[in-house]
Amino acid sequence: MVSSSSGIDRTGIWLKGDWHLHSRHSSDSTNNPVEKIIGFAERHGFDYLTITDHDVHVGGDVAGHTWSDPAYRSDRLLLLYGAELTAPRGHVNLLATTPYDHQRFFDHRNDRDWDLAALKRESAVHWSANHPVTSNHYGFSFDLADSIEVWNGPMWPKNAANVRVWDNMLLSGRMIGARGGSDAHHGVPDRPELASQWTPEATMNYVGTPTTWVFARERSGDALLEALVAGRACVCANPFNPRVELVADAGGGAEMMMGDNAKAEGQPVSFEVRLSGGGPEGAAYSVRIIKNREIYATLAVDPKTRTARFTDTPAAGERSYYRAEIDGPQAVYAEVPDSMALSADKVALSNPLYFNYDPSF
Repeated sequence: MVSSSSGIDRTGIWLKGDWHLHSRHSSDSTNNPVEKIIGFAERHGFDYLTITDHDVHVGGDVAGHTWSDPAYRSDRLLLLYGAELTAPRGHVNLLATTPYDHQRFFDHRNDRDWDLAALKRESAVHWSANHPVTSNHYGFSFDLADSIEVWNGPMWPKNAANVRVWDNMLLSGRMIGARGGSDAHHGVPDRPELASQWTPEATMNYVGTPTTWVFARERSGDALLEALVAGRACVCANPFNPRVELVADAGGGAEMMMGDNAKAEGQPVSFEVRLSGGGPEGAAYSVRIIKNREIYATLAVDPKTRTARFTDTPAAGERSYYRAEIDGPQAVYAEVPDSMALSADKVALSNPLYFNYDPSF
């Protein structure tokens, strides 16, 4: 019998966006006002966006800067409220559907984790671990994390270590949903004299490099965050790449979707990887199946059905998880042209399917 670890309804819609962006309100950003970011996202058909400026530059007063910027509005995008909690022991994206008291988090950023956990519960915010393996690593407890940024920026090779941390957490019994985030800081200057040493980054990394697709029960901020916690998401190198889904038939006519947790009783399970939309016409893709932190199989994706199938028997009475990584040619992202080479052949990755996990861990 399949049981959802989240309680989220299986009906819903796919929404694409970016969970990690910086505007002019971060002092290490250039040529990137709020209106430029939002306008770009609207033109390229994104569904949601969160501008997560650094809080240290404004002494924690994100509400008086990014959130109060008159340009922080959109009739086409779901705009969430967030900031990058910038602390000596790491960076965290705090995310919410409505403004919260970010100043309190900034003032207590060096507190013990149990005190931060209490503040998180009281404030009802989503706590997302940013780029775990960088110079600004994530040094807080993963038991605080509602999600983890496994793909930061377009450069895939540097993210392999972030994915390894995620696999370690999954193997330990923690069910942590994965997301991406461009962490873009710089925009293309409007006039040549505004160019800086950082300007080339705007052609390499901008909104949607990578893109996180979220399967939400409805088009709302609350539904987005619920689905992100539940692992109903996948990450693509850019918004024009195919979206990946990993599903399984665990018996009884029920289909597992990413984030689901089923009881394994020693019977074979049929898995299917599905690619939807995007990508070069006729592209040849392969899928790497990761089971319990190890490569289980590498399969060719059928170019006509855009699916790949395999069967395995999750052990009865033991935890198992499966996730998928898609390799192949990158779709063209014309306005961020240098991002494609940086992503190499990594096109997308899924969140896991779980067996015999304890949702209350």
